[in-house]
Amino acid sequence: MGHSFHPRRPHIFGWAAAFLIGLPFSSRAADVEPSKKYQAAVQPLERFIQRQVSEKRLPALSIALVDDQEIVWAKGFGFANPQAKVPATADTVYRVGSVSKLFTDIAVMQLVEQGQLDLDAPVTRYLPDFRPINPFHKPITLRQLMTHRSGLVREPPVGHYFDDRNSSLEEMVRSLNRTTLIYEPESRIKYSNAAIGVVGYILQQTQKEPFAKYLQEKLLDPMGLKRSSFEPMPALTRDLAHSIMWTYHGREFEAPTFELGIAPAGCMYSTATDLSRFMSILFAGGRGPNGPILKAATLEQMFTPQFDKPDAKEGFGIGFHVTEFEGRRRIGHNGAIYGFATELSALPADKLGVVVIASRDVANAVTTHIADVALRQMLAVRRQEPPPMIEETSPLKPETARRLAGRYRSDERIIELEEQSGRLWALPQNGGFRAELRAQGDNFIIDDIVAYGQKVIPEGDKLRIGKNTYERISIDKPAPAPARWRSLIGEYGWDHDILYILEKDGKLYALIEWFFYYPLQEISEDVFQFPDYGLYLGEKLIFKRDQSGRATQVEAASVLFQRRPIDGENGETFRIKPLRPVAELRQEAQVARPPEELGDKGDFRKPDLVDVTTLDDTIKLDIRYATTNNFLSTPFYTSARAFLQRPAAEALVRVHKKLGEQGYGLLIHDGYRPWSVTKMFWEATPEKQRIFVANPAQGSRHNRGCAVDLTLYDRHSGQPIQMVGGYDEMSDRSYPAYPGGTSLQRWHRDLLRHAMEAEGFTVYEAEWWHFDYKDWRKYPILNLTFEEIVARAKSQN
Repeated sequence: MGHSFHPRRPHIFGWAAAFLIGLPFSSRAADVEPSKKYQAAVQPLERFIQRQVSEKRLPALSIALVDDQEIVWAKGFGFANPQAKVPATADTVYRVGSVSKLFTDIAVMQLVEQGQLDLDAPVTRYLPDFRPINPFHKPITLRQLMTHRSGLVREPPVGHYFDDRNSSLEEMVRSLNRTTLIYEPESRIKYSNAAIGVVGYILQQTQKEPFAKYLQEKLLDPMGLKRSSFEPMPALTRDLAHSIMWTYHGREFEAPTFELGIAPAGCMYSTATDLSRFMSILFAGGRGPNGPILKAATLEQMFTPQFDKPDAKEGFGIGFHVTEFEGRRRIGHNGAIYGFATELSALPADKLGVVVIASRDVANAVTTHIADVALRQMLAVRRQEPPPMIEETSPLKPETARRLAGRYRSDERIIELEEQSGRLWALPQNGGFRAELRAQGDNFIIDDIVAYGQKVIPEGDKLRIGKNTYERISIDKPAPAPARWRSLIGEYGWDHDILYILEKDGKLYALIEWFFYYPLQEISEDVFQFPDYGLYLGEKLIFKRDQSGRATQVEAASVLFQRRPIDGENGETFRIKPLRPVAELRQEAQVARPPEELGDKGDFRKPDLVDVTTLDDTIKLDIRYATTNNFLSTPFYTSARAFLQRPAAEALVRVHKKLGEQGYGLLIHDGYRPWSVTKMFWEATPEKQRIFVANPAQGSRHNRGCAVDLTLYDRHSGQPIQMVGGYDEMSDRSYPAYPGGTSLQRWHRDLLRHAMEAEGFTVYEAEWWHFDYKDWRKYPILNLTFEEIVARAKSQN
């Protein structure tokens, strides 16, 4: 939440630093048409935003532009409720994450002006029982807390960003007494949600009123922010945009909506128009619609970097993040909370500002990029100049992505470019984001949901990134992960936010909050440390093992993550309980008929199913569906054979022979599958797992004889190669881009994929083992048993 200071103006490279009464509010009247002065600037900006919403798959986005006391344009894009087709507007409600901190801090500054609070007094004056372990013996103050200079941990042990138990503010603060300061107060910036939670609790304790109620009465209402609150009031939540979570490997799910124990740091609900009114108050020197909110001098103090050189132009003021933009001081904050991304950016000297909010998790690079473009357009209007051209990007050509894929080095800096489905993704070895590389003119640029702006210049077989030149280096087969780490590798935490511990390039990594890769420093057998940058800089990970030595939990940055049990993780076959008895489903499937296919049946090729092993008997078989060793624990075939349409089978043989040059062969689990079996699979599988089985209403590519499930085996030992996840495992580990496991497991998975792709196969989005042959559309859905296939072949010979 509010990953604002790994900042949400992220550098990808770690070295660069429903129809009926009660429908939600949806009137387009909430939008504000551009004022005449801004029309020419808004037109290209609007087109740019529409493309961003489409390309980045944002369900909803709202924007508002502010010129002093006027909202000069405000509009929603996409849908607040995609299922009900409720359009987003400028007045759609969002959760704005760490933008909340600004309001908590302003409420404190009101009391500072009144003499009720002292920024530089020890906070124990207001919270006598607040006593985290402080080896530095320098007292913590409000000023330190509000500028992320207290040295506190990022997240508290209770009420943290992952905690879905609706822990109270009091419980959150009390839990901090179990933590130790990471750094000496004032010594460096250490972004802390816990710190602002403490600030909010000081308000609650000193004013003898619940935090959310106090903020509403003393700040939000006087500001005229009628659609803003720190509480999920029904009048707001009925208009809350539906938001989406996503993962690097491609799974999407609905964002959780629980309230956080660190509410003062990130639980505010608001709209683009309300946040625009807030900026107008800032531009008015702190004066709201009903009178003064803060003095202008107090705001200026909040806009000034604290604990820094007098002439510092960037850093944290009191609450506000201060940066430079086009030679001007920019103040604001961004926010990220489950499924939402916010950018509030203002140029106080020019009295220009923009608010951008989107309903896709960690889309802060997009909201920031849009805000930057909008500010440039507004500055051009102010200078009475034509609006600047908005630079666009385009996808790389697939052949370009495949050509560039590889590993590159510049001194100690290493970056890996990974190609998948004709797209190219960059991931630096020292952590950060995995982000897409796209074309911009003759060069390339990082342009992704999670990161934007780093340019990559091709120079022959080299790349220039900033001032550094990177040369391609070979990617050798990785060594096995050290034995001492293997029992640590796995998934930990909650369904809504999984912590991955993985091995990469001989280092143990944490992938936390879905998108942040960090190499870990090994302190001892069970203790590791995050690097001195990023979200959790300087904090530790402490593993606890069972008697077998397998980790059962990890306390990462003061947050306890329990190991997630994964069926099949121990090498056993993944199994489910069928929704109905298989015998009953079999009876139904035997009398059911495959779907009628549209179009001229003459367009289909004549089926020519061949037993793959008759073309090369060194291809191994492990046909699970001919045994009970499968996800439904029931045989579905009467014999263990693998059939494919002849062109697909011949292509598979070429793959097998090519892999033989590296000592590997193909092990097939399934090929052609009768339609009746597909129907049984579908009817037996729970809804949430049906991405792993085909819908019989459309038929499967297996039914056409053009899909194959397979893995690798070692030609020397004859044994199957261990992959990240097991065959037919219905979990995230089955996705071809799943980030966990070991380097060697992922290398083998990618070796298989690249070999199959070279012969015209495409991997299925949710199963690393499932490959479709390029001509699958040219064959009909079949429902022949294996015996009928053999009988037909004999009759034709």
